[in-house]
Amino acid sequence: MTILQKINSFWKENPILRKLARNFGYLFSSNMISAGLSMLQGIFSARMLGVPGFGTLGTITIFVTVINKITSFRMGELVIKYVGEFNENNDQPRAAAVFKAAALTELVASLAAFGLVWLLAPLGARYITKDASLAPWFVVYGCIILANLIAESSTGLLQLFDRFRRMAGLNVIQSVVTLALIILAWWRNTGLLGILLAYLCGKIISAVGLTLAALLEATRRWGRDWWKVPTRLLIPHARQLVKFAVSTNLSSSLSLISRDSGILWVSYFSSPTQAGYYKLAMALANYIQLPIAPMPQATYPEMARAVARKKWADFRYLMRTGTRLAGGYSVLVALGLIFLGKPLIQSLYTAAFLPTYAGLVIMLVGIVFGNSLYWSRSALLSLGLADYATKVNFLVTIVSVAGLIALLPRFGFIGSALVLSIGSLMGNSLVVIKTRSELSRQESLFPTPQADPA
Repeated sequence: MTILQKINSFWKENPILRKLARNFGYLFSSNMISAGLSMLQGIFSARMLGVPGFGTLGTITIFVTVINKITSFRMGELVIKYVGEFNENNDQPRAAAVFKAAALTELVASLAAFGLVWLLAPLGARYITKDASLAPWFVVYGCIILANLIAESSTGLLQLFDRFRRMAGLNVIQSVVTLALIILAWWRNTGLLGILLAYLCGKIISAVGLTLAALLEATRRWGRDWWKVPTRLLIPHARQLVKFAVSTNLSSSLSLISRDSGILWVSYFSSPTQAGYYKLAMALANYIQLPIAPMPQATYPEMARAVARKKWADFRYLMRTGTRLAGGYSVLVALGLIFLGKPLIQSLYTAAFLPTYAGLVIMLVGIVFGNSLYWSRSALLSLGLADYATKVNFLVTIVSVAGLIALLPRFGFIGSALVLSIGSLMGNSLVVIKTRSELSRQESLFPTPQADPA
């Protein structure tokens, strides 16, 4: 048998790999297109705003994003796990009830998030961007939350039912619209407000599109009156649903404090200029993450199905194959950024951004490690260990916050880059150890896989 025949045979004998590759392919293609468009967005924005203005842009957008995510309860993950479980058991009324309950909860949380942005905008402008006059702009960008009313629940439903092609299309449309509006803002020299409005419009298109697509999918699956299904059907499962929602929200909120809000810490303890360096370093480092970012979305539903059917070999296969693919890619791109980073920054973003390079190299250590184990959080959630993820994130948050307070005043954004990498190494290592331990325990308890549903 030739090598090509072996590859073809292996491909035909692994339906889970084919399905994962198809779903990943849709999101990978859209993310690669979006990556190129995002790079152009960043170049035009950075050249027009300069280092301090670029930092202020990042501070405003992340401020709103953090508040929105803190209140969101990660309903997408809950939808994937519990709609998926009820769907596997052919309990369609409860599957619809979970989606309905998740959407209603997220709607209320989103309204609360917008209220928080409105209340906290003056403080954010004064103490983080160091310019009290920018408070109205925080509120303007905060309008994205109103478009995102049930976007997370919608995304979860589309992922669960393999509607990745629709998600990919919306992602590309958002990027194209945003770039066109940023170029218009650059040409007319509208400044920071023009750039903010460009990002706002693009995200509104994506959020509304996801919501409409999910509502259509729900109607197709459960009928036109699915939204009339009583949520009281979930009373016997209320405790585990609430526990899962609270655990995932706490876990992700802790990550927001220590990792995703890095630019806010930098701007608060240092200056918008240091925040500008940090924003560009993260943007360049994220080019490694962009092709990997869809993989948890494609992998989590498959892991959840593998656990529901007790197919532990499939679960291990997803972990092993994912690490090889993501790790190999991440190392290669990281080496490219290390060798070409300086000329890339100087030629595309101007020499004023060159101090970014040192922080970029430090960030790459943690990002490559985290990328290689991109499945770690999905594995914990699939195994019902959302509370362990919370404990790990709590530990990482304590270490990270202490590090940020100690290092930022002295080292600026370099200190934040160090904390980011250390947190990634620590958190992912602990999660992988726990996942392997729990997987071995589950294999001993349920050695025989369940039959696939008809």
